[in-house]
Amino acid sequence: MKMFFTRSSALAFVGLTPAVVMAQSEALTEQYHQFHILHQQGRYAEAIPYAERVLEIGENEFGPNHPNVAVSLKRLAALYQAQGRYEDAEPLYVRSLELTEKHLGREHPDIALSLNNLAVLYRAQGRYGKAEPLYKRSLAIREDALGPNHPDVALSLNNLAALYHAWGRYGEAEPLYKRALEIREETLGSEHTDVALSLSNLAVLYRAQGRYREAEPLSKRALSIRENALGPDHPDVATSLNNLAAVYYGWGRLGEAELLYQRALTIGEAAFGPQHRNIAKGLNNLARLYLAQGRREEAEALRNRSRVIRESASAVTQ
Repeated sequence: MKMFFTRSSALAFVGLTPAVVMAQSEALTEQYHQFHILHQQGRYAEAIPYAERVLEIGENEFGPNHPNVAVSLKRLAALYQAQGRYEDAEPLYVRSLELTEKHLGREHPDIALSLNNLAVLYRAQGRYGKAEPLYKRSLAIREDALGPNHPDVALSLNNLAALYHAWGRYGEAEPLYKRALEIREETLGSEHTDVALSLSNLAVLYRAQGRYREAEPLSKRALSIRENALGPDHPDVATSLNNLAAVYYGWGRLGEAELLYQRALTIGEAAFGPQHRNIAKGLNNLARLYLAQGRREEAEALRNRSRVIRESASAVTQ
């Protein structure tokens, strides 16, 4: 899953000013350095002990209510969440939010991000009722602080729409997705990759409702934007290919879906390697299509390969 902090630089990532970095101990610097390397490599499970130690040392050096502690709490919570340790992540997100509110006030734009992080956790747990007011408050803060047409407002609209989508509240999700799309087109331009994301989200919503005729042009446009912006072999292009293929699959246009699923799988294997966990889903998509075509032996071979990949990935993360 995606983490909820920036990776642009170690200093920005920690949220410390140079003066604070100079004041921190050698032990804290070393633990953070090890954590940062592992995080950058995507080795989140291995990074957790270092993040825990950074939090512990930071509380001792700065005090338990320092702003830097809030950053460390959020960082560790995100790592726990990435490992499915939701119960461990929740109190850290809550405490980080409380500290951030104490230092910045309840209406600061940074509060919107903290609210979003906690809402994402609740959504992952299926606790939609707890996520909804957090997403709504995050949206309200951004609208008040940034104006109704800011790209960050579009992000909050998208998040709330995605919650309603997962909740089956399609009628409430659709206008939010549409408004997010309009904001992104107006502020970022019609060919921006964030526009492609909004198009895809709306298309997936339509697909969930069997509205394939409406989903098709949105999925095609999202694919075109990503191919032009990222190149034909980018993993995000594979995502768009899968989305369009799913539209055709649901529509019964299996021949068209097959070609797209195959191309998406080829891109994924080239980008991640044939044994990467992301490949398992592509194999399952194609296997499902083969079953629908009565091609059982081919489908079973793909499912077996998918199962081996998933079992290997699970063994690595344990």
